[in-house]
Amino acid sequence: MLMQNSPLILVIDDQPEEIRAVTELFRNEQLRVSLATDMRQGYERAVALMPDLILLDVRMPNIDGLAGCRLLKESPRTRDIPIIFLSSAGAQDERLEGLLHGAVDYVLKPCLPAEVLARVRIHLRLAPRSAVPEPSTPQALLSPDEVILRAAMRFIGANLAKLPSLADIAHKVGTHDKKLSAIFREHLGTTVFAWIRDERLRRGRELLADSRMSMQDIAEQIGFRAACNFTTAFRERMGVTPSTFRRGLQQRAEEAAD
Repeated sequence: MLMQNSPLILVIDDQPEEIRAVTELFRNEQLRVSLATDMRQGYERAVALMPDLILLDVRMPNIDGLAGCRLLKESPRTRDIPIIFLSSAGAQDERLEGLLHGAVDYVLKPCLPAEVLARVRIHLRLAPRSAVPEPSTPQALLSPDEVILRAAMRFIGANLAKLPSLADIAHKVGTHDKKLSAIFREHLGTTVFAWIRDERLRRGRELLADSRMSMQDIAEQIGFRAACNFTTAFRERMGVTPSTFRRGLQQRAEEAAD
């Protein structure tokens, strides 16, 4: 008989029959198991149940596991829960993307149930759960749209140099382009493209202040095709060229040092 304080493992997989031997072994080893067959249901269960660990498939319909991982890592209620990908998606870029976005492990199907159990126990030991946030605290009450917004902003900020299309950005955070546009308008009062432009210029100001990178290198780093495009956009927003802006910062620093 399972104890109520036994670790709870949330399994999110649209084909649970493929890993039935894994889930049966978990139950035999006194682990509680909750099963979700799509990412939306899985996300809702993760927020509600606060499992000790999540086993997550990658290739699922509608919202895939990589998008789901981004959402789980943005929600204050679920961001500290260890995630192990358990998937037949063995492409190098998929494995790397999963690990870079917060998963602690990546196991390929078909898998040996005993190995999965061993990995689960290792990560349960390595990542003791922190205190569960009180449901009444504002931080714990992010709406689904706010979680999507955070995930989209983080994805955009990390990929300024080479952003995909709006539809692809939306897919990366588990939604579609019209919904993502509506979320940006509602919560930020701007379009996705306007926010991207502002973020590029904000990052450009940081690089001008904190580095000696050339204008061309800065332009490429933040997604402009050429230094002249960056200069034009920067001057339109700031009223000065990037070079003038940088010189002004240097002069103020020298005056403060005297």
